[in-house]
Amino acid sequence: MNKKIGIVILSLMSVAASAQTLTPEMLWKLGRVSVLGLTKDGQTIVYKVSTPSVAENKSSSKYFTVPIAGGTATEVQNAEALVANRNLSPNGKYVLSSKETKVEKVLGKDFYPELDKSSAQVYNGLDYRHWDTWNDGTHNHVYFADANDPKATPFDIMAGEPFDAPQKPHGGEEDYIWSPNNTIIYVCKKKAGTAYAISTNTDLYEYNIETKTTRNLTEGNLGYDTNPAFSAQGVLAYLQMQRDGYEADKNDIIVRINDQVKVNLTAAWDGSVDNFMWAPDGKKIYFVAAIDGTKQLFEVNYPGLTKIAVTVKQVTNGDFDVADIIGFSGTKVVVTRTDMNHAAEVYTYDLKSKAWNQVTHVNDAAYASLNLPKFERRYVTTTDNKKMLVWVILPPNFDATKKYPALLYCQGGPQSPLTQSYSFRWNFSLMASQGYIVVAPNRRGMHGHGVAWNEQISKDWGGQVMQDYLSAIDDVSKEAYVDKARLGAVGASYGGYSVFYLAGIHNNRFKTFISHCGVFNLESMYGTTEEVFFTNWDHGGPYWEKDNAVAQKTFSQFNPINFVNNWNTPILIIQGGKDYRVPIGQGQEAFQAAQLKGIKSRFLYFPDENHWVLKPQNAIVWQNEFYKWLKETL
Repeated sequence: MNKKIGIVILSLMSVAASAQTLTPEMLWKLGRVSVLGLTKDGQTIVYKVSTPSVAENKSSSKYFTVPIAGGTATEVQNAEALVANRNLSPNGKYVLSSKETKVEKVLGKDFYPELDKSSAQVYNGLDYRHWDTWNDGTHNHVYFADANDPKATPFDIMAGEPFDAPQKPHGGEEDYIWSPNNTIIYVCKKKAGTAYAISTNTDLYEYNIETKTTRNLTEGNLGYDTNPAFSAQGVLAYLQMQRDGYEADKNDIIVRINDQVKVNLTAAWDGSVDNFMWAPDGKKIYFVAAIDGTKQLFEVNYPGLTKIAVTVKQVTNGDFDVADIIGFSGTKVVVTRTDMNHAAEVYTYDLKSKAWNQVTHVNDAAYASLNLPKFERRYVTTTDNKKMLVWVILPPNFDATKKYPALLYCQGGPQSPLTQSYSFRWNFSLMASQGYIVVAPNRRGMHGHGVAWNEQISKDWGGQVMQDYLSAIDDVSKEAYVDKARLGAVGASYGGYSVFYLAGIHNNRFKTFISHCGVFNLESMYGTTEEVFFTNWDHGGPYWEKDNAVAQKTFSQFNPINFVNNWNTPILIIQGGKDYRVPIGQGQEAFQAAQLKGIKSRFLYFPDENHWVLKPQNAIVWQNEFYKWLKETL
């Protein structure tokens, strides 16, 4: 061997041996990048880095600027002033805002002022709680005020209405914008109580400041209408789902040319749009969508009233996720990007040269010290002879001559894509770094493989999708490096349901299970969850409709509680006390069943967390208990 080559090889081996593997503590020291926008001249990116502090149990934020071409980032103090104020009206006269506004009497003291220490709450319809908050009679309302008078009293454009804009629980400033004509466009579901809980019918409303009148711009559509955005030329586009009650319907880009003409630009395209942005010249719209286990940038032309054909084209390609579109500078589009080993950073993509450039480098130093896992594509034939993508994540320093335990990861949703995203809880890089092979199938019910593939899971929760899971783990387990005696299944939400269901049908494949906020009893879930439209759609209706064959099949054949007699495997059950989507009773019922059957089981309860785990110290506890359980049982 050449002496110099030998020295280089030994040096590389030394570096590899000294490199660390990702730990929960390291994961929760990474900076989290979010972008405010481009500066007013369009040449500089303004972004925020939030860094969790486990000791203080909260995150702190700093703001930075960096030229689009890249270079050294500069910390700034007044970041908001550097980007255009989206809440300022085009004529500069008014500014938009939103705040919670007391509208309804709900609290005991609302009805009986003399009983001001009462804790009573009185409801006449559903939507009495949503996500992680009980309805106290307040609703988000949109306001406008004189931009040139700091003391001006904001005017409530929804005065007295028991509706929300922005939408609860996750809506933000994207739910209200100015039109070029200085009217206000806002997203709202103008339904209350039980009607609100069983519908997804949000609409776009236009409020005229001069006449103080409101009109519905999307009255004919019964599903979601969201994310309004005007082109620089004044044309309105927005996202639309057509069917009421179906929260995971195909999401299309609609352009409202005028009061009479609306064009669905993505109607003929077999996919679903995440988010979009108009090109500066108004001739194209760029959007992000899932495709084959990733999220990529697409473009669609806008023909206006001409007869030019509408064409959707995929712009980027690779094993990564394009997350958000930030803006444009010349031939470059600014986006955020992730992959399974890397949290979000800002990139530019040159639409002409097809070249990528990483602009921010918040976590580069942290990743440089780590020996990261490898992720691979694998295509598995399902029991109905379809080709299914399965992501396989291999531990650092993977050695095919050794045997490794494997985890079947069950995605939530149920209709959410499993792509190259980066989670700070269900982190594949972290799982693999602890010595586990992760098997993550793009099973039925995921965008990115056509609308039919996505829709097949509806009303079939325990059907073909369960066979997809088993096909994935069985196929990967054929590899000599997989220890078939050490298989586990883990997941949250619908993934948690999947774990509960698999526990009753797995025929001793798995040695351990972990279910986070999983649906265990479909009947009690139907009676306590807050967004009833979801359970109505996915289960075919209420469990009490004895003449409803679809619902009866769902609540009998696909209900995990009906298969508990087959449970024989250790299970960790995790539950948030403020989770009203999958309420606490689901986890309690499952834990009680496991305990009374004498199965090794543990209940990890977070009283102050919702469907997610957001507080840094709780997150570290979650990770520690997760891996402690696997060490004990796998």
